[in-house]
Amino acid sequence: MKLSDLTSRAGEWLRGRGPMHDVVISSRIRLARNLAGMPFLCRCDQAQTRELADRLRDKILRAELASEVFYVDMAVAGEMDRQLLVERHLISRQHAEAKHPRGVAVSGEETIAIMVNEEDHLRIQVLRSGLQLEDAVAEINRVDDHLEEHLDFAFHSRYGYLTACPTNVGTGLRVSVMLHLPALKMTGEIEKVFRAAQDMRLAIRGLYGEGTEASGDFFQVSNQTALGRSEEQIVADFIGQMLPHFIEYERKARESLRTRRPALLDDKVHRALAILRAARSISSDETMYLLSLVRLGINLGRIEDVDLKSINEMFLLTQPAHLQRILGAEMEPQERGQARAEFIRRRLGAA
Repeated sequence: MKLSDLTSRAGEWLRGRGPMHDVVISSRIRLARNLAGMPFLCRCDQAQTRELADRLRDKILRAELASEVFYVDMAVAGEMDRQLLVERHLISRQHAEAKHPRGVAVSGEETIAIMVNEEDHLRIQVLRSGLQLEDAVAEINRVDDHLEEHLDFAFHSRYGYLTACPTNVGTGLRVSVMLHLPALKMTGEIEKVFRAAQDMRLAIRGLYGEGTEASGDFFQVSNQTALGRSEEQIVADFIGQMLPHFIEYERKARESLRTRRPALLDDKVHRALAILRAARSISSDETMYLLSLVRLGINLGRIEDVDLKSINEMFLLTQPAHLQRILGAEMEPQERGQARAEFIRRRLGAA
């Protein structure tokens, strides 16, 4: 298994499967871990950083955590490969852009990704399509336990797992979901989501996490603290008390559009589809916006001649690194815009 094998399919976060996948695109559980006896990454010198990268790479690959695990050395990988991993939500932008020795281990199904030397020595994440947080928790606990058989993690009897950022101290757990909220955006009620997140002490971010925009009406919602609560409490509260509000808001907004403003809804979604079928040049941002509207139209039964799976795949495959990998050529933005438009027309069966 190698990185180039991934470009022929959608990633786990966009496969369009799992409970409530009309709103909840994907679920993610992440654990932050650091090795005992080693400084946090921000205090490591170059030799210590290289030692960590080599040691953790070998331990992860020998642990046999999943089928077809492969490792990407980020210091050797080219810019396009690093961007490809960001687009697939397997690494953070910060990890892609850093200069020190680092890497990522990825399972063949892309449900597990372990970043080495990101902010912490290890950032372990498990991804699932739709709302499957409990399954993701069970899987990440299995991976964590298995790694702990081979590695000694920094742990304090009072404070729990020690992490570079104080907000992760304790369990080191971050629970997040990727939500698709086009109706709230269209009805101007998206501020309701931001207020609710603030009231519940949740973080809400854009498509690629911290510091990014909500491209394609995708929003990441996650817990902000891990200290003083068990993993079970964090996940149970997130699923039972926090997440239902966001799903309810979006579904009510969709129903309001469908019953009270059907002409506006139909105009928006069919106009978006028409542009995608006719455009001769189109940017990534406009593509995400239009695909978002088409996805809404399919989920509400307003568009029936387009496959949802194909739309989900195009969110990913039209991104810059994926598009260039698929077409086998590096392109300037203007060239990409033309190639992207042609790719979309072909996928939608348009001339």
